[in-house]
Amino acid sequence: MGWVYAFTETKGLGKELLGGKGFALAEMTRLGFPVPPGFTLTTEACRAYLERGAFPEGLWEEVREQVERLEAATGKRFGGGEGLPLLVSVRSGAPVSMPGMMDTILNLGLTRAGVAALAEASGNPRFAWDSYRRLVQMYGEVVLGLAAEGFERLLDRAKVLAGAERDVDLSAADLERLVAAYQEHIGAQGRTFPDDPWRQLEGAVRAVFESWNNPRARTYRRLYEIPDDLGTAVNVQAMVFGNLGDDSGTGVGFSRNPATGERGLYGEYLKNAQGEDVVAGVRTPQPLERLRESEPELYEAIADVAARLEAHFRDMQDFEFTVERGRLYLLQTRTGKRTPEAAVRIAVEMAEEGAVSREEALLRVDANTLPGLLRARIDPDRAPDPVAEGLPASPGAAVGHAVLDAETAESWAGRGLPVVLVRPETTPEDISGMYIARGILTARGGMTSHAAVVARGMGVPAVVGVAALSLNLEERSFRLGDRSFKEGDVISLDGATGRVFAGEVALSEGGSGAYLQRLLAWAEPHRKLGVRANADTPADARRARELGAEGIGLVRTEHMFFDPERIPWVRALILAETEKEEREALDRLFAFQRADFLGLLEAMDGLPVTVRLLDPPLHEFLPPLVELERKEAAGALAPGETKLLAQVRQLHEVNPMLGFRGVRLLLVRPEILRMQVEALLSATRVLREQGRDPRPELMIPLVSTAEEVEQALAVVREVFAEFDLSLPVGTMIETPRAALVAGAIAPLVDFFSFGTNDLTQLTFGISRDDAGHFLPRYLDDRTFPTDPTERLDAEAVGRLLEIAVREGRAANPGLKLGLCGEHGGEAQSVHLAHALGLDYVSASPFRVLTARLAAAQATLQLTEPQDRSSAG
Repeated sequence: MGWVYAFTETKGLGKELLGGKGFALAEMTRLGFPVPPGFTLTTEACRAYLERGAFPEGLWEEVREQVERLEAATGKRFGGGEGLPLLVSVRSGAPVSMPGMMDTILNLGLTRAGVAALAEASGNPRFAWDSYRRLVQMYGEVVLGLAAEGFERLLDRAKVLAGAERDVDLSAADLERLVAAYQEHIGAQGRTFPDDPWRQLEGAVRAVFESWNNPRARTYRRLYEIPDDLGTAVNVQAMVFGNLGDDSGTGVGFSRNPATGERGLYGEYLKNAQGEDVVAGVRTPQPLERLRESEPELYEAIADVAARLEAHFRDMQDFEFTVERGRLYLLQTRTGKRTPEAAVRIAVEMAEEGAVSREEALLRVDANTLPGLLRARIDPDRAPDPVAEGLPASPGAAVGHAVLDAETAESWAGRGLPVVLVRPETTPEDISGMYIARGILTARGGMTSHAAVVARGMGVPAVVGVAALSLNLEERSFRLGDRSFKEGDVISLDGATGRVFAGEVALSEGGSGAYLQRLLAWAEPHRKLGVRANADTPADARRARELGAEGIGLVRTEHMFFDPERIPWVRALILAETEKEEREALDRLFAFQRADFLGLLEAMDGLPVTVRLLDPPLHEFLPPLVELERKEAAGALAPGETKLLAQVRQLHEVNPMLGFRGVRLLLVRPEILRMQVEALLSATRVLREQGRDPRPELMIPLVSTAEEVEQALAVVREVFAEFDLSLPVGTMIETPRAALVAGAIAPLVDFFSFGTNDLTQLTFGISRDDAGHFLPRYLDDRTFPTDPTERLDAEAVGRLLEIAVREGRAANPGLKLGLCGEHGGEAQSVHLAHALGLDYVSASPFRVLTARLAAAQATLQLTEPQDRSSAG
């Protein structure tokens, strides 16, 4: 095995070695597409370099051999000589698509002497100096590590001095002076731009290898769970030039619309430009559709390429191209990033077109993205006039506080504030802020700019290319047309229409759509797991049923007591000193609880409803201790608060999660247990008398021993006998001990429901509420491969589940098994539940869609997240 392969000699090699970009370039070359010649330094070479801190032995001998072959193929000389010099692009290409996260350098090999040769041979001095200034700037940023802002300030100054609005308006002389300014700037930073093409190439390859571990790439891999040990390939390719004049240009195309999924050529084109101009968003390009009239032959050629690429790779393709003096060249293709809406439509339509099977279509949609289809939209009937409009880059509505950089976005979002990231244009360094933001707004860039592509991949609403947006980063302010805003002001944006609004705009609920309904209908025959919802109100129950929930797997009855009208009666129960006071409070709470149960059971008529008995510590219903003690110190306690303070002190716990809650509370205060069971049975009887079919199930929370279950059941059975009515009774397995003694508990109950929220916390010894102090660092460093509070830990928590399933069913073959933690709405956790042989999972209403699709995918043997970038 070698370190370097020409695009023409890669038969049998896959993207794990060539990277997605190198694999696609080789494949397109083999198929006869117009691809400039080049070669790939493998991911193995990258891994070897990163491990040793030096290029592996023999690498540069192979590179020199490949450069000689490029010289022969192009008739040009690397480093100059007579005629056109051979210039190359140096691009990263990881096995998994990471758009914009690593580094690229264009026009490499151009030297001071080469500029003159290029100007003479091309007959276009402006083109030669434009190519050189691009190289110096990119090399300065990527290899020498200088900030982009320094070069951008010099470019802006050059335009001012020349009276030019755009960089394309700068003359050859203007660009020559700009290059001199760049060189001076580099020197002032203690750096040197090399005039030797081989030193340029070595520095560029080194920089691309090292960019695998730059902060933005590491953040992207963490967000998308890409392994750290893949490495990146490097693709060295003969340059073709889109900046030769108006008969040249560069563009990005899609074989289908990445925002909506609509079939047909979609993309953008920028005349007299190089590829980075489009991707970086520094100039706003024109839609490809305009070429249909202005340059119909070029349009048809691009459309033909799009159709052929999609047919070969069997998925929507995102491809980059350059036009050099009227001739089309392809520089890249990959499976395109898309919104959740587009992903569903593309999968369904490609199956209906016969391009893929229905099973493959099911596996192509990331189930975790489906809740995004239900996100709110701007209500057109209640929306005010927009203050600005741009390009609708990623659909959905966003309302939040405007923040002007990624760091502020992270900080404010960490305090629970919704934010909209507002930038001139986004760069890969903004990735963490983009991920956390509710929406993204940029002044520059088109539908294929970095902001648009990344936002669509994340499912974040975005509006880009807003010409009326101007920012003053020093004063932390911005303008939208005639309106002035400061950082922190609330704005709203509509990623489906491109409209931007001042303040908070009314939103309307989204819908799942016909394409999703077709996809889920195909999924149903494959799904083995049942899917229920976690719901505490009739409205949530009805919504969950509309989305396909087959019952309620968790009703958290404590949520019914936190209503302002009810808390006083809970406090009255806690503070009761006589049997009469206690009875009065219980009767009022019984009435509230009975009404709630009636609504839930009616909404889920004919379907199971699992009611968890009261779980939280009693002190949560009382005022905070610190608040009362502050009033006591100030002598400001109101009448009756002295008694309240004493009770709060008595109930105060250092670690309430491990304290007086769940079954412990119910056994010490059995009157609460009895009241809840009576309310549930009373509601059930009323509905049965009305001819309805309520199917409640009773669940005992936070058990650790079989004895706790037996004592609780003794009270429950007394109430059953009084009502001459019985229900299925189960227990929540949410402590490690309960899982380990499941064989002793199972014969006592009808079902287990795994409460994986608490089971995860107790297994890891962490608190969901407090883990924010260390969890981000753990995830960045891969101390934890994923957040265990979001995705079920298979290694340890999964092992506890496996023990409980095996021993529980051995002791009680008819035992029904469910999972009702938040993990029930996360795709990989659903796959684990399927593998363990559970009967159902339960998720929040909006994540029912995820659970339904993920359950079908689990049956179809999808064992890891679908790779959306097979050619990327």
